[in-house]
Amino acid sequence: MKSKKSTIYLLAGLGLMIAVTITVFSCKSNKKVKNEWVTAQVSRQDISSLVTCTGTLEPITEITVGTQVSGRVEKIYVDYNSVVTKGQLLAELDQTVLAANLSSAQSSMASAKSQLDYQQKNYERYKTLYSKQLVSSSDFESAEYSYQTAKNNYNVSRNNYHTASTNLGYAKIYSPIDGVVLSRAVEEGQTVAASFSTPTLFTIANDLTKMRVIANVDEADIGNVKQGQRATFTVDTYPNEIFNGEITEVRQLPTTSNNVVTYQVVINAPNPDLKLKPGLTATVSIYTLEKNGVLTIPTEALTFTPDNQPNMERQGSKNNRVWVLNGVQATPKEIQIGSQSSTLTEIVSGLSEGETVILSGSSGNATSSSSKDTADNNSNSSPFMPKRPSGRAGGGPPR
Repeated sequence: MKSKKSTIYLLAGLGLMIAVTITVFSCKSNKKVKNEWVTAQVSRQDISSLVTCTGTLEPITEITVGTQVSGRVEKIYVDYNSVVTKGQLLAELDQTVLAANLSSAQSSMASAKSQLDYQQKNYERYKTLYSKQLVSSSDFESAEYSYQTAKNNYNVSRNNYHTASTNLGYAKIYSPIDGVVLSRAVEEGQTVAASFSTPTLFTIANDLTKMRVIANVDEADIGNVKQGQRATFTVDTYPNEIFNGEITEVRQLPTTSNNVVTYQVVINAPNPDLKLKPGLTATVSIYTLEKNGVLTIPTEALTFTPDNQPNMERQGSKNNRVWVLNGVQATPKEIQIGSQSSTLTEIVSGLSEGETVILSGSSGNATSSSSKDTADNNSNSSPFMPKRPSGRAGGGPPR
């Protein structure tokens, strides 16, 4: 009898331990899983977007100086890097042949002038006689024709004289602008021929303190590039120095190379210390968007939707939706956005500085138990628990 009572007590204790264990696990399962959010604060920052390209430095004004007459280069008065002024003598060609042509033209003009004077006097004489009916009309017309011919011949000879005089003046090469000689393409004693094209003698840059970059912008980026935008560039010779400029022209003519379409963009490049040299390759960054101190959020916040919320499309709406974290509660807000860079979005309205927006993450779903679960737990009791002895009908004691 005593052994049977001990067995009952042992089974009752074991059942009590199992009940406590089930209760502990049930309580743990009723706790909510902690939310794991990646968040960011609404803050004021600078927004910028860049277009990168390459280009070549060149002077704003660069002139090639040639000659319009052929001849031998007799004297050269300047060299590379010479500073010249407008009207300064740069070189001289041999003038022997040109001077002879001028003298011949002058003699022809003098002869034509004498013939013109004679025919003019003869014409005036015949005109007087013809008015008095003393000569025939045929003689008068012949005198008039001779006069007109002499007049035309004189005009031709005078033009030839001016041409010869001008050609003689072309034998002296003058600088058309103030500037610096970048190149000299001839030597003394060299013969230049100007029969079919004007040979280049010198290349002169107007002012090397004012340079420009001719940049080639890809067709995918040219739509965002506008006149007046700020640009920076670097050159290989000064890799750690950044030079500033501004877009002065966006050219409309496309350039196609290897099926790649680019457009030329002109960027002014001040060069007060003459560090930049013509022909240097520049790596250019064009700021197509610049806003300072605007209210911003990370762009990825616009695409976030919690796991337990439907991702509703908002067609036709100018507003956007973000999720704001208030304590542990995520609530949606409608906002209006402005400019966007690759990482930041400007906030026009709907958010205040300091608010926290959710970028990514997942919310833990509450696993609280219901009354049905409690009923199920009670009905699914352990088989090791002692059962209540069944009483008689009417609730009387057992037999």
